[in-house]
Amino acid sequence: MSSAIAHQPAASTADDTLVRKSRDANVISGGHLVARALKNEGVNTIFTLCGGHIIDIYDGCVDEGIRIVDVRHEQVAAHAADGYARQTGKLGVVVTTAGPGCTNAMTGVATAFRCESPVLHIGGQGGMSQHMMGSLQDLPHVDMMRPITKFSASVRSTERVADMVSMAVRECFSGAPGPSYLEIPRDVLDREIDVSKAVIPQPGRYRASTRSLGDPDDIEKLAELLVNAERPAILFGQQVWTARGHEEAIALLRGLDVPGYFNGASRGLLPPNDPHHFDRTRSQAFAKADVIVIVGTPFDFRMGYGKRISRNLKLVQIDMSYATVGKNRDIDLGIVGDPGAILKAVLQAASGRIKDDKRQARKDWMRELSAAEQEATEKLMPLFKSNSSPIHPYRVAHEINQFLADDTIYIGDGGDVVTISAQAVRPHRPGQWMDPGALGSLGVGTGFAIAAGLANPEKEVLCYYGDGAFAMTAFDMETANRFKVPYVAVIGNNSAMNQIRYGQLAKYGPERGNVGNLLGDVPFGQFAQMLGGHGEEVRDPAQIAGALVRARESVQKTGRCAIVNIWVDPSVYAPGTMAQTMYK
Repeated sequence: MSSAIAHQPAASTADDTLVRKSRDANVISGGHLVARALKNEGVNTIFTLCGGHIIDIYDGCVDEGIRIVDVRHEQVAAHAADGYARQTGKLGVVVTTAGPGCTNAMTGVATAFRCESPVLHIGGQGGMSQHMMGSLQDLPHVDMMRPITKFSASVRSTERVADMVSMAVRECFSGAPGPSYLEIPRDVLDREIDVSKAVIPQPGRYRASTRSLGDPDDIEKLAELLVNAERPAILFGQQVWTARGHEEAIALLRGLDVPGYFNGASRGLLPPNDPHHFDRTRSQAFAKADVIVIVGTPFDFRMGYGKRISRNLKLVQIDMSYATVGKNRDIDLGIVGDPGAILKAVLQAASGRIKDDKRQARKDWMRELSAAEQEATEKLMPLFKSNSSPIHPYRVAHEINQFLADDTIYIGDGGDVVTISAQAVRPHRPGQWMDPGALGSLGVGTGFAIAAGLANPEKEVLCYYGDGAFAMTAFDMETANRFKVPYVAVIGNNSAMNQIRYGQLAKYGPERGNVGNLLGDVPFGQFAQMLGGHGEEVRDPAQIAGALVRARESVQKTGRCAIVNIWVDPSVYAPGTMAQTMYK
């Protein structure tokens, strides 16, 4: 490059998109301000699919040392940003171009919204100079994104770019976490200004701690309830892991001898052999406990809107969102704040106060629940060890659980496969369970797997897909290979969208119930082979274990994703599917 080009004056507009960027250290563009603001937030990775509106952000990320992970579909980018936030506890960032770039990402952003995941979605837009003229890919992004974000706004000046990024991120972590959307027009991004005119909030100087303790009087009330309880139980939900309150949660269970139940990302907080770990007796606990504490999960459809919990007990709800506490079900005590901080304070307040008779009563209570857990497991074992052909889906879930290593991150992507695997798969450590969450999105698995691998390069990643879910985002398995984060993909293949199919068959009968839900028989193992990895088809249940081991060995050896395509019985459904609880 000649010196004349290298030292030309800063571009005052972006009308000519081929104008070279200034090399003057005192001049900065909007895209570089985005990157600098993200760097100030501790962001080291963005997920994106390229588009002309956003390329200056890439240029800024190169300068700031931020990794750019480019995928093949924006839905995957958004799911990956969500997954990265879940795995790191920090901000996830997805950057898309205007129009279809934004709309393609909406499912991933909506998933993050329902799962309370802190994700910043930065989207491009046509230049302000073409406002309402019908520019390329122009859509009302801000209005479209507002219902599924905590904050949605457009940046109107280059001087405010970094300031608006900081504002959007602050909203991501206000109360219960969630996504924000920030639209930045192309000429705002490309325009260059004197750096002294840019509003750049300084790291650590514009956000307060979010570890709120709640009302101290309510902490004491909860401590008193737990001290005097004979049959207490606690359910930990997504927020406990999101807020990284897992150590405090574990300490409370062990310190006060309380049985713990685990929902969503809180699965794995305790290893399955821990005496305080329970998962098959939740209905029994909800019916017979004298005190139940619900931490970090709403009374939504997964909780029967709170109706499955007995009215003859003391019900306590702890949540990061004031709006969630007491929603759909009356409670006896509500505490708003950080789960870890609250649980730590409650343990401190209750320690040393439990009398011997109460301690003995709750030990008897835990023995009662443990016996019921064992009985429930024994009832499931014939399904877990079924030798039927086609393969019973419970057998697949059991084999996956047996296959998990201490460091395996398990991802479930689908309908019945997630529901069934929840009865069998027991991750060994915190943060090693990922599922679609309350939105029930199919297609999350590939983005989650890429994010999990990038965030935890030392861990193994296994994603169990339904065949319908796998086909939605499968081509980004190439992205996982390209960025050297290969994983083991297991597909429960029944050639149908089976969770919905059951309801149709039950309502309309066999002559009309197979409409719009049957898929073709696809040998997905060949897909992995096409991408240079290992793939195989499994039709005999005795071959599942060996196939999983071969897939693991191939991933470790080749650095490519492996697929184990297991043909499962399409006539078997999860209990929740047969009860149609999703509609109740």
